Amino acid sequence: MENVIHTIDASNVDRYGFFCYKSKPKTAGYRQKREWLENTLHEGLRIKIIHEGNRSAGFIEYAPGEYAWRAVQAAGYLVIHCMWVVGSGKGKGYGWRLLDLVLSEAESMGMFGVAVVSSSSTWLARKGFFIHHGFEVVDQAPPSFELLVKRFGQGPLPSFPTDWENRLKRYPQGLVVYYSGQCPYHAMFVSSLVNAAKQLSLPFQLVELRTGWEARSLSPSAYGVFGVVHNGQLISYRPIGGKTLRQILEKPDE
Repeated sequence: MENVIHTIDASNVDRYGFFCYKSKPKTAGYRQKREWLENTLHEGLRIKIIHEGNRSAGFIEYAPGEYAWRAVQAAGYLVIHCMWVVGSGKGKGYGWRLLDLVLSEAESMGMFGVAVVSSSSTWLARKGFFIHHGFEVVDQAPPSFELLVKRFGQGPLPSFPTDWENRLKRYPQGLVVYYSGQCPYHAMFVSSLVNAAKQLSLPFQLVELRTGWEARSLSPSAYGVFGVVHNGQLISYRPIGGKTLRQILEKPDE
């Protein structure tokens, strides 16, 4: 089957979508992502989607480090937010094709290289694929993050911030849910967490990360766009629902 890669920008986003939630345009998550794109595409954010006929088989989303929505210090690099190949698209080299396009773009722009945040937990790309294609681990951040880079030459290395404890102390009491419109799945998790907090009579507040600067500077973890903090402790960087929140809070201290 013929496959084509489209680069999503302001002129075609409504035609091709943004991969995730493509079939759910009436949901809050879709609307939040679409609004988020309105505010980020002009900053150099790009999404490349590989199509097999009319079906989306995979995508990669990335942005210049100065505007990245991951908590990294990566000026002069392109930073990959997300990368995903699904279903029958797997095993066809689509991941490498998408990554190679980003590497070629960064090199043609005279940038230092390409960076990506990985985690041994869930919700972010595993590092093996990137290591296989010439990336190296250059920094780590709690609880399970690694920063991988492929450099062109000897430019300065990107890094993670080191002020995680100060970020957690910003709201020392109650439940704090950090979220953004970067991922359309976030909306349903936020709703579930709010419902659970109300049922538990748990004080809570929502902190929407509205700019890349806020994601880089305020997020409680390197993931940048979501986090759940309870009494000054990070209990999850990845999206979780109310059921998981209950399980975490009810787990006895070890």
